[in-house]
Amino acid sequence: MTTVLDETKLEQIDREASITPLTDIVVFLRDHVGQKFTAYMSGLNDPKEVGAWTTGKVKPQTPKDMRLRYAYRVVRMLVESYGDDTAKAWLFGTNTRLNDEAPAYLLRHAQVPDDFRDIVPVARAFAGASE
Repeated sequence: MTTVLDETKLEQIDREASITPLTDIVVFLRDHVGQKFTAYMSGLNDPKEVGAWTTGKVKPQTPKDMRLRYAYRVVRMLVESYGDDTAKAWLFGTNTRLNDEAPAYLLRHAQVPDDFRDIVPVARAFAGASE
């Protein structure tokens, strides 16, 4: 089942990505795309660190925290529109609108906010919302 996200919902997702504690963001990502995928997108080599983040005892540092917040935006849009399996497939499939790179790869290697500029609009378009 596909759900088209309206502008109000997209604004809510953007706001939540900015203000939600990282622990909650990590839990959301882990629950919807898995611990290994969450680790990959954040730039970790060891998925066990994701488990440590969920307890709040260890906090992700920059740029991992930025990657998690942007991953949350993307995953949340896709999960609400298509569900977990499609979100994972979209994240790890190559994308012509992202120079044939997989969105998860771009998230993993992003270092500064400008590196994220294309990912969210492309995810919005895929989720059926306007860019």
